[in-house]
Parts: sequence; structure tokens; C-alpha cells
Amino acid sequence: MTAFTTLTQLPDSQLENLKELGYHAMTPIQAAALPAILAGRDVRAQAKTGSGKTATFGLGVMQQMDARQYATQSLVLCPTRELADQVAKELRRLARFTANIKILTLCGGQPMGAQKGSLEHAPQIVVGTPGRILDHLQRETLKLDSLNMLVLDEADRMLEMGFRDDIDQIISYCPPQRQTLLFSATWPQDIVAVSERIQQDPLAVVADSQEQLPAIEQSFYEVSARQKLAALTGLLSLQQPSSCVVFCNTKRECDDIAADLELAQVSALALHGDLEQRERDSVLVRFANGSCRVLVATDVAARGLDIKSLALVVNYQLSFDPEVHIHRIGRTARAGEQGMAVSLVAPDEMVRAHALEDYLQQKLNWLPLSRLTSAAPRPLPADMATIILDGGRKAKIRPGDILGALTSDGGISGDEVGKIDLAATCAWVAVRQSRVRAVLKHLQQAKIKGKSCRARILK
Repeated sequence: MTAFTTLTQLPDSQLENLKELGYHAMTPIQAAALPAILAGRDVRAQAKTGSGKTATFGLGVMQQMDARQYATQSLVLCPTRELADQVAKELRRLARFTANIKILTLCGGQPMGAQKGSLEHAPQIVVGTPGRILDHLQRETLKLDSLNMLVLDEADRMLEMGFRDDIDQIISYCPPQRQTLLFSATWPQDIVAVSERIQQDPLAVVADSQEQLPAIEQSFYEVSARQKLAALTGLLSLQQPSSCVVFCNTKRECDDIAADLELAQVSALALHGDLEQRERDSVLVRFANGSCRVLVATDVAARGLDIKSLALVVNYQLSFDPEVHIHRIGRTARAGEQGMAVSLVAPDEMVRAHALEDYLQQKLNWLPLSRLTSAAPRPLPADMATIILDGGRKAKIRPGDILGALTSDGGISGDEVGKIDLAATCAWVAVRQSRVRAVLKHLQQAKIKGKSCRARILK
């Protein structure tokens, strides 16, 4: 393991910040790519979610930043708003050691007028989705004349979603003399072609290999389509996971399975592409803060999902692509932790199971279905509930302001309050289920930063 202190280009203030954030030893992708990135070289890296890639390019972005220059110096392109929000959040953590760094997220599904207002004072760092970034460039509300760093995160996903032309147009607005970093979970020929076109002598780094899989305990069950729901509820009763993602191949299945699990007294929510952005944000926040135990999701919707400790991944159907299977189950073994993945395989999915076996070059671990179907039914309620407030970052509200309002005169102890997430115009507060009514009543009467905030429980 290589320590961050070996990176002599990083200032002491950033090293101290990394220490406070809990970053001590570099992950494989960081150790392989950071020296070249900090030296100003273009890098193309194959790395999956959870490998530490955001901090890898984030430290490069911070190294290139001149806080005294009020112009956009770094642009990070992401395939989805969820991933863009996660990247921006991580960049803000890495920027804590430097004052006056403005980081702005520009994604579709948000009001254009508010974004234009935020761009009147140019942010040093912009994170966004290709469509909305291109829109601002064409309207001349975003200017990249001073850009010195371009990052393409999950480039393979952006190409799959049809952003190739948008990316090409965005690059036409970028200065030719810049550093370009390209990160991709897979490495199809299309990505190689993009790299050759937009990068100069890039260092190629691969840090996503099957050697990382042994930390995941995989189990496979042969089960008819009619028995799958019973097998899933039996599995959840048996394991009682603190958090679980169930992958389905269609949006309708996500809704149906989440509804069936709720009827079985399992705390579950669906995540798929038909949800409005506000609904997607609500689902992701509630899952991350412990207000929901099971997330039933499609692959596209779950892309960029960043949950630090995911106890269990379930494949309700096997993916058609072995690489997607690896990406799915890799979410349950972050930072070297042990993970568990269970696949429910119908007879007509056996061709996919054989393809996966060939890809992994190992026998699949098949277990008897009776282990699941004989499990005694047990409910799986959420430990937390979420309260949403109508004040956020624009009102200059910070998590500490909300926590202080609850603990100072609300009769609420700090250990009864969980994660507090802030958006531009709202805040989500996780609270112990047993205390949610008391906290809601207090917030409806209290003032935060001298202002009354409407509050309600998310359901």
C-alpha cells in the first residue's frame, strides 16, 4: 500500500485534508494514475465505481486550480445527474483546504434560469452532463477559454447513452492545450477511438480486474420465474441486510417487485428511468441515509450509485452481459470489504449463467433453493425516516445549523439524527423511526438561521 504522503506535488494542506477525510493509503487506481496526473500528463484509465477514481481525478483538478482566477479551469463530464452530484460533492471535500473555490453542477432537469445566474460569476470547476453543458456553451453562458483540465467520467456510459456528438461539440469549445483525463469501467473499441482523438500521448492504466472479485461471496439459485419473489423475500428474511440492491432488467419489474416487498413488510423503493428527477433524488437520499433497506433498480438507473457499505446485491435476473454482472456485484465490496451477491436464475437464463461461468473461468456456486423458500418470514423495516425541509444551500443553511436547531432546544439527542443532505432549495434529514414525529413537530415550530422552514416526512 502506498501512502498519499509519497506524492510530493501535493501541498501539506491537502495532505492534512486527506488525512482528515480518512484517506491514508492509495487505492490501486490512485497509485497507478496519480503521479502522471499530478505531473500534467493525459491519462486514460479503466476503473469501476468504488475504485477511488473520483479522488484520482479530483486531486488532479485541485492541483491545476488557481483560486485567484475567477474563470472555469476544469470541466468534468458525467453521464447522469446522480453521478455529477456525487462527483461535485467529493470535489468540495477535496477543496476544503483552499478558500474561494466555486464548484457548480450543470445538469438537465434543473431550471436553466437559476444556472445562468450561477454562471454570471464563473465557477472554477464545472461538473455536468453533456447535453446541458453543450446548451450553456451554445448560449455563451459558459465559457471555457481558461480551461486547463477536461475529465470524462464513465465515458463508456456516455457513449451508450448517445452523447458522442455532444462530447465532440463540447471538445470543440475547449482549448487544445489542456490536460485530458478519461475514465471508463469498460474499454470497448469506441473508447479507444475517443481517447486517440482527444488525448495526447496518454498513460493507459487498468485497475479493474477480476482479481478484485474474491472479496465477494457469490451464490446462485435455480428458481422458476413464479418462485422468484418468494425466493427473494426468503433471502431477505434470512440475511436481514442493512442495505441491499436488487437488480432487474425492466422498469415495470422494478415497480412490481418494490410494491410486493412493501406488502411483505420489507422497506423497499424502486429506481428506474421513468422517475422524475425529484423522485429519483428522494429515492437515492432515502436509500443512502438508511430510510430504505432495499433498492430495486435497473442497471441504467443505478449507474453512479455510490453507497459506502452495501451489504448485499441480488440479481433478480442475470444480466445479458457478464461485464455488467461484474459491475453490479462489485458494488458490495468497496475498499476491500467483504461483499455478498446472490443471483436468482430461471431455467431460460441458464445460457447467461454458462456465459458468466466462461467469463469468470470458475464454477458457479449453486445452492439448494430450499434454503431460501424454507426461511421463516421476517419483516425488514428501515431504521431511519427522512424529513424534508424547504431550505437548502441557497438559504445558506448548513448541516450544522439543522443539527444545532434540533439538539440545542429541541430535546433531541445527536445520536437520534442521521445523515443530513443539502440540495439548492431543500434539505433531507434522517431521523430514528421512533423519534420522527417528535423531530417533525419541533422543526415545524423552530427557526433555522432565523427563518421558519416547512417540514414533512417523505413517504
